[in-house]
Amino acid sequence: MAYLILAALSWSLVGVLVKIASLQFDPYTITFARFALGVAALAAVVHFTRNSLRPAALHRWIWIGAIGKCANYLFENVAITIGHAYGGVLVQPIQTIVLLIAGVFLFKDRLTAKSGISAALVLAGVFLITTNGRPFGAALQEQGWVTLLFVFSGIGAALHFLSQKMLLDAMNDVSMNYSIFFWASFVSAVPLPFAADWEPAFVPGAWLSAAGLGLITGFSFLMLSKALRTVKFSVAVIISNMTALFTVLWSGVFLREPITLYIAIGAFVVVAGMTMLNWPGRPKPTAEPS
Repeated sequence: MAYLILAALSWSLVGVLVKIASLQFDPYTITFARFALGVAALAAVVHFTRNSLRPAALHRWIWIGAIGKCANYLFENVAITIGHAYGGVLVQPIQTIVLLIAGVFLFKDRLTAKSGISAALVLAGVFLITTNGRPFGAALQEQGWVTLLFVFSGIGAALHFLSQKMLLDAMNDVSMNYSIFFWASFVSAVPLPFAADWEPAFVPGAWLSAAGLGLITGFSFLMLSKALRTVKFSVAVIISNMTALFTVLWSGVFLREPITLYIAIGAFVVVAGMTMLNWPGRPKPTAEPS
């Protein structure tokens, strides 16, 4: 349980840390730092658990996961830098919708009434957060590009999740995450010579925030994997989805961002929809032998 709570709380702090890191660093540098420092932390875990420090490179889902996670982090970092930290609450519901669609088309999952209602709730929450009480047209004009960036981030997060699903049988948790983040650090370094733009003044909080983001990248997914081995799935779903509420809370507490009633209600609706979607159904009764 402790691992699960720590993972959820660390994810909820990402928006605040990115916003503080942006006081010194551009989104491309922040993205690279999240991967590079995360890989360094994972390399220590790989060493102490006696796994191979040679990252896997031949499996296509390693690269799909790496590119997806790069897109997830980069678009999220850009959106938070130009928008609000609480906007990060949109990434997880977008990921949920994309995974629902992928389940139907890739894995032939059946679209049930429960999943349809859940998806509608998730989209309603996204709508409330995006519009924030304004007419839809005005909201799109003011925040449309930022919302679109979060949508791209959610799609990238979904690709990373799918890669983990595909690699579960082929690799253990440590090697899988280490390999994906190792190659993601190289992919995220490509635009740095052209796009890196640091503020000249030294901002200690920005450096500490970048380091914190790297540690979250390195350890949060491992903590989640360990938690799922001991915690009931229904409990894990509820606690993980609470990330959305804490993301909004920390944005208001630490950054004094304007958290309106629309945003608060939207976050609760998103959590309700994602929890409903992932809540395990009742097991089908088995016929008693005659």
